[in-house]
Amino acid sequence: MKIRVGTWNLDGRWDTRHASLLRDADCDIWLLTEVNEKLTLPGYFSHSTVEPMARRKAWARVLARGPLQPLNDPHPASAAATIDGITYCSSILPWKGCGAVHPWTGANHDEWTRHAVDQLAATLPAGPLVWGGDWNHALSGDEHAGSKAGRAHVLALVEARGLDVPTADLPHRIQGLLSIDHIAIPNAWQGTPRRIPAEKDGARLSDHDAYVIDAVQG
Repeated sequence: MKIRVGTWNLDGRWDTRHASLLRDADCDIWLLTEVNEKLTLPGYFSHSTVEPMARRKAWARVLARGPLQPLNDPHPASAAATIDGITYCSSILPWKGCGAVHPWTGANHDEWTRHAVDQLAATLPAGPLVWGGDWNHALSGDEHAGSKAGRAHVLALVEARGLDVPTADLPHRIQGLLSIDHIAIPNAWQGTPRRIPAEKDGARLSDHDAYVIDAVQG
């Protein structure tokens, strides 16, 4: 079975240009982050985090073409739902400057990330998992948004859940950096990734580009 999954940090923005990019990408499932409350996409079912990231902005949202079963938020900055027996989770993970404020726990970035990842590990259901969103970490090379200690926690969960991250080698919109927005799929699946520049008519739609995987379920 083939499925197209996308992730995009919308930076809290929403207008007809954002809707056009989402429609043109033609994803079956979107794992969105920093989602404006006005976002609507006809033909998609939707589930967002309960706690807001800021006024009129959700931490994360799952959009799906077919019916979804919402799950309790596995972490305040993550939304999750079950679709056809597979759990889909969209997460924001801590960035360097987020600070020790809710929902981040600990004294430094290493601890903030470990706590968030540990909560996801303890809460996400067993079974097939597709996990994506703005992880605020490159998975190799230089680290700009997160930390290498935080990266180790993220990779530990990827390994523990038997996931592969096809987006790991895709570029960030900033030249010379790798993406911090990711989609992880089960190891048994095959995934072909691509980056979609978040631009329309020469204007930036977000400070993040969108990323899409065409996956074949194993």
